[in-house]
Amino acid sequence: MAFATTNPYTGETLKTFPDATDSDIAAAITLADNTFKSWRELTIPQRTPVLQKAADLLRKDKRRFAEIITLEMGKILAEAEAEVELSAAIFEYYVKHSEKLLADEQLPVADPAEGQAVLIHQPLGVILAIEPWNFPFYQIARILAPQLAAGNTLLLKHASNVPQCAEAFQQLMLDAGLPAGGFTNLFLPHTKIEDVLKDPRVQGVALTGSETAGASVAQTAAKYLKKSTLELGGADAFLVLADADLEKTVNWAVFGRHWNAGQVCVSSKRMIINEKIYDAFLEKYTAGVAALKAGDPMDPATQLAPLSSQRAADAVKQQIAKAVEQGATAIEVGEKVPTQGAFVQPTILTNVTPDNPAYYEEFFGPVSMILKAKDDEEAVNIANDSHFGLGGSVFTSNPQYGYQLAKKITTGMVYVNHPTMVKADLPFGGVKRSGYGRELLGLGLKEFVNHKLIDIVDIDAPF
Repeated sequence: MAFATTNPYTGETLKTFPDATDSDIAAAITLADNTFKSWRELTIPQRTPVLQKAADLLRKDKRRFAEIITLEMGKILAEAEAEVELSAAIFEYYVKHSEKLLADEQLPVADPAEGQAVLIHQPLGVILAIEPWNFPFYQIARILAPQLAAGNTLLLKHASNVPQCAEAFQQLMLDAGLPAGGFTNLFLPHTKIEDVLKDPRVQGVALTGSETAGASVAQTAAKYLKKSTLELGGADAFLVLADADLEKTVNWAVFGRHWNAGQVCVSSKRMIINEKIYDAFLEKYTAGVAALKAGDPMDPATQLAPLSSQRAADAVKQQIAKAVEQGATAIEVGEKVPTQGAFVQPTILTNVTPDNPAYYEEFFGPVSMILKAKDDEEAVNIANDSHFGLGGSVFTSNPQYGYQLAKKITTGMVYVNHPTMVKADLPFGGVKRSGYGRELLGLGLKEFVNHKLIDIVDIDAPF
């Protein structure tokens, strides 16, 4: 797919961008590797001022950056501004914490003859990041900030529908004082990913995207013995127990499913409701969804944006139709969405059973799957009956009981009385078909470093 800016609200293609050529790719890898050789020699306090400057610039020009996001992928402007702020917060997290997180570690040894054992954390080199369109700034920030702090350099292959976001972020880093080659955007076709990964100077790849893309890239990385991290899809369970505060829970459910038009890997896609309150929840939830106002994402009054493209909208509509063919009930909710733009009518799916393929699918749009559970044990079983394992939530008036229940849910993240959250100081990642590896905090900081042992031993040789 060609790199192009197509406004999801108007359908107008505003600008196209040529694919990177073989010479562009070779030059970018060479520059990234050369920059790495000097960047890695700087101390962490010498590297992190660039991150702070990037955070400052993001906040200073928040509206302009947000408008680029909204223009290219359709996110409502307030959410786009929140994404810019989140990106700034991620940069600042690593400004404040990288030195401590990467500090040398004295290892406790059982025998003095083992010497003074120290674990140090050193950068690997050039890393390739393959990122999606749904959070075009945040996705870059959460891989770029820790890797730059650690001393690596980064090549970016962004989604084809957000090329101006990719260019804007590259310029941001240059304006922040990052040397050329520290972060390079490449309009890289899918067919050229292997060319990058087979280069011995490229040390690993981090991908956020679909299962299909993840499997393909992981296989290519393994072929060349390169490390990979994958953050893939999700079908987060949203468990509502019988004692939950219904008003609060419904409000969070409406938000948790429909922010970013439902195009979030950790949005609340499967709502599992205790049968004692199922009817009351469904009634209130339907009313809450119906109240959402769809429209121009640049309009502050808009609450529901178009999807990122007409292709994406058509795919979701086809998913709904197939779910109905297999026995599900689909109810369209609210005023009719605009005919202009890549909109999908908010839809509630009920009567979805495990023999329906939709039961195990991820719906990347404003589609809510409502499931009934007879008790808490069945709710957990339904939550775990998924190919995915990214996030999830439990709503109850007893947070400590919710905490114990959360331990039984097989995902990378579970929240009690809140939908899955994305913050600068919380880790992100999943299990099962949602991928492997973690981003953010010290976990993300250490994904692409060499954990090197240095042992100072001063004993006589045994012979």
